[in-house]
Amino acid sequence: MVNCEKYKPTYVLIALNLAIYIAGAIVGGNVLETGDNVVIVWGQVNGLILQYGWVWQLITSMFIHASIFHLVGNLLFLLIFGLRGEEMFSLPEYLGIYLLGGLAGNLLYLVLGPINVPAVGASGAIFAIFAAAVIYDRRSIKQSIVGAIVFAFFLFFINIGENTNLLSHFGGLVVGLILGYLIASYRKPETSSDFRYRNTPF
Repeated sequence: MVNCEKYKPTYVLIALNLAIYIAGAIVGGNVLETGDNVVIVWGQVNGLILQYGWVWQLITSMFIHASIFHLVGNLLFLLIFGLRGEEMFSLPEYLGIYLLGGLAGNLLYLVLGPINVPAVGASGAIFAIFAAAVIYDRRSIKQSIVGAIVFAFFLFFINIGENTNLLSHFGGLVVGLILGYLIASYRKPETSSDFRYRNTPF
């Protein structure tokens, strides 16, 4: 398997999120928080998607963050789990998990979330990378995946808080678990065994 070492997509995604936040701060005139004019257009507002067809928000909202603290928190988790994911997945797999996980979370929010409460952030995509890595680690060495699933949902529950987009988190988590399981299941045994001696508790 060709891994992500040559490309370091985690660093690219971190740089991209930083650049977009800085651009939003310039447009909105506030470094600490993203302006409403940016959030309304590029964040996810279900009413605008359903009524006016602003479907691009399902993708762009993954790269918009509400505040500098929101950004730093997400990028810290992306650094931790993203670098771990790079050891396991090829570049197309890594980016596929990230984008599909984020999109799944946003679609779940579109279906079940409120109409006019904006949603922003990369949390769904990051949860997908985390969950995929957790279950891949177990499945690729033919061990029980129950512990991986329990650990994944444990992290999900401890991240519940005020203004947390639980639907996005949940959607990303589930898609990450599914994709990580499928990749480990269909990968050739000799490539999966490469990770036997790099196994970690998560």
